[in-house]
Amino acid sequence: MSAGILEFGEFELDCGRFELRRKGVPLRLERKPMELLILLASSDGRLVTRQEIAECLWPSEVFVDTEHGINTAIRKIRHALREDSDRPRFLQTVTGKGYRFTGVTPKRDSASIATEPSQPVHPTESQPSPAQPASVTRSPSSRAVWLTAGAAALAVLILAVTFGARSVRGHTAKPVITSIAVLPLDNLSGDPSQNYLAEGMTDELTTMLAKDSTLRVISRTSVMQYKDAHRPLPEIARQLNVDGILEGSLARSGDKLHMTVQLIYGPSDTHVWADSYDRTAEDTVTLPQDAALAIAHATHSSIPSATPVKYINPAAHDAYLRGNFHWFSGDQAGAAPYYLKATQIQPDYAAAWSGLGDSYGAGAVDYVLDPRQALPLAVSAAQKSLELDPSLAQAHLSYGADKYWLTDWDIPAALREFDRAIELDPRLSQAWHMRGKLLIEEGRYQEGIAQERKAMEIDPFQRPWAMSYAYAMSRNFDAAISEAEQRLTTHPDAGTWFVVSYAYDAKHMDKEAEHATEEFLTLTNQTATAESFRRAFARGGRDGVIRLRIDRLKAESRKKYICPYLLGSYYARLGDKQHALAYLDESLRQHGPQLLDLQNDATFDFLHADPHYRAIVQKVGLPPRW
Repeated sequence: MSAGILEFGEFELDCGRFELRRKGVPLRLERKPMELLILLASSDGRLVTRQEIAECLWPSEVFVDTEHGINTAIRKIRHALREDSDRPRFLQTVTGKGYRFTGVTPKRDSASIATEPSQPVHPTESQPSPAQPASVTRSPSSRAVWLTAGAAALAVLILAVTFGARSVRGHTAKPVITSIAVLPLDNLSGDPSQNYLAEGMTDELTTMLAKDSTLRVISRTSVMQYKDAHRPLPEIARQLNVDGILEGSLARSGDKLHMTVQLIYGPSDTHVWADSYDRTAEDTVTLPQDAALAIAHATHSSIPSATPVKYINPAAHDAYLRGNFHWFSGDQAGAAPYYLKATQIQPDYAAAWSGLGDSYGAGAVDYVLDPRQALPLAVSAAQKSLELDPSLAQAHLSYGADKYWLTDWDIPAALREFDRAIELDPRLSQAWHMRGKLLIEEGRYQEGIAQERKAMEIDPFQRPWAMSYAYAMSRNFDAAISEAEQRLTTHPDAGTWFVVSYAYDAKHMDKEAEHATEEFLTLTNQTATAESFRRAFARGGRDGVIRLRIDRLKAESRKKYICPYLLGSYYARLGDKQHALAYLDESLRQHGPQLLDLQNDATFDFLHADPHYRAIVQKVGLPPRW
């Protein structure tokens, strides 16, 4: 069986020719994945353990991390077979054990079919003479022996090929790596609740590589799109414009942690370096830096660290990683309790204080939290972070945001903090974004757009909507729509649809604005709301949808905080001056940070000549633009 042709679905695996075909068309599959595919497909559906795979395909003298080699080969097999790991057709993962390949049958033809006996073999004739071999009906046990023997023979062949190839590889010079992307670590714990740890370690490893090496390191958000993507590494390297790909896995059992990482030269999918780490919960804090230093050494890109690593309590670190997991998932409210827990466990944990301040501040800016309650908490946390670690770029960014958007609306102070954050970490895209947003709100449109463009160059995936938003707030609505449409062809992002909706509304293109709103709601899992808006638009047009929004917000306000600026903007779209100004007054009383967008928000343009409106702008401290 292992020496012939195996069929599964629309695929044929020709073991003798070392070839995989789909509907007769040969598919490209590299040597190691092909060897593993033959081993698995020839195993008659039995479980093949990871240890067995390692012993067959990677002899002990070969310098390679076998765990990661297996993961890489499995990923490439799945890609070739167009498999979804969550809904596999053929290749099943048995968590913590190995793999099972199902649905395989040997291809039979006239040359391979044995002649069937005309009469059953008598029990006493079960041992045929050498001169007259007989075709016998094998029992299940004898068949298993036959399959095992076939697999063993295959393993010998694989080892011979591996050994021969190794002697050639040994004389190949290692490629030079100057840029790197850290792919999300696979969580091999068998427990989805540990995803936060795998993502947290990925983030910290990325940060440490940027700090401890001269490598150009791709941002976290740019690589998160490849989580569970199962794409060929040369394709990922080409899309991210890097020559190095770092992939790995993480497994946690009790207080034990095992991490493997492997560095690949992306253009040729060539193994460069690999290592594995076994740690306890007490020393996982230093694991990302240890791995980053080893990678920097392997790529000859290490630089001396300017400051010693500060001790972080493992429990505080764990809470901080959980907070980051919620934060990067867009759940600021869920992040805050974990950041708070981290600061309670370790009161001098500067990064946790910065995260806590950001979660409170973002909640106020994004209409979720009442600014009268959130702003003092945000400011206090940001100040604490800065006092504990003046070298932390994120702390300066948080404090600058507080000085402008949340407390004093102090432009010079905010710009000083943003500049200091950029000086400490020039690749902190959020600092460039915040600086651009501030300049646009001040009416310095071209400067602000240039800053936003810099932020997008550093990290185009963290805020895919931001360039469109910068154009929209600069009142270039056509450019905002054009930029958004280009993004949406490759990255269907909810935030970008939201900006498109606003831009079309500013141009009084009601149908297009409503369509963009429905796309936004669909992508944010609000399909029922999208349907109700569609019906309201059919009955009453744009105004019908706006009145429905107002009614819903007022109903929700009886249960939770609703931003008055948001209600004011909807009344402004109806041309209701009285209610629009009343809600702007309330936003001013609450020191709502949304007021800083007031003069760039086309929704309120019809009020620009009104003395009441102008008085609000003057109290905010914005330069008049009417």
